[in-house]
Amino acid sequence: MDPKQRYDEIADDLVARNDDVQLGQMMGMPCVKRAGKLAAGFAASAGAMVFKLPDADQRDAALALDGAALFDPSGRGRPFKEWVQVPAAHADRWPEFAEAALATPSG
Repeated sequence: MDPKQRYDEIADDLVARNDDVQLGQMMGMPCVKRAGKLAAGFAASAGAMVFKLPDADQRDAALALDGAALFDPSGRGRPFKEWVQVPAAHADRWPEFAEAALATPSG
């Protein structure tokens, strides 16, 4: 399945199951928000899904995947500390990380 199609499928499912989850655009990418706070998105240039994972264990699990990295939207070596970009090779894990991103309160 095309990575963007997989993202859309996951995002639509999250919205259908959670009253406080919305889809939108932020940082130039399609995203998933909970209560107005960005939780996940799709980095089209990388064909990867990105997740805000404040929980260190979840973040470490995502970063342990081959090709995963801290998300650096500017490409200038300034990655977001709690954000992980997970490549399409691990799209089977995207729902797990999306749920973790929604479960963790973001301040």
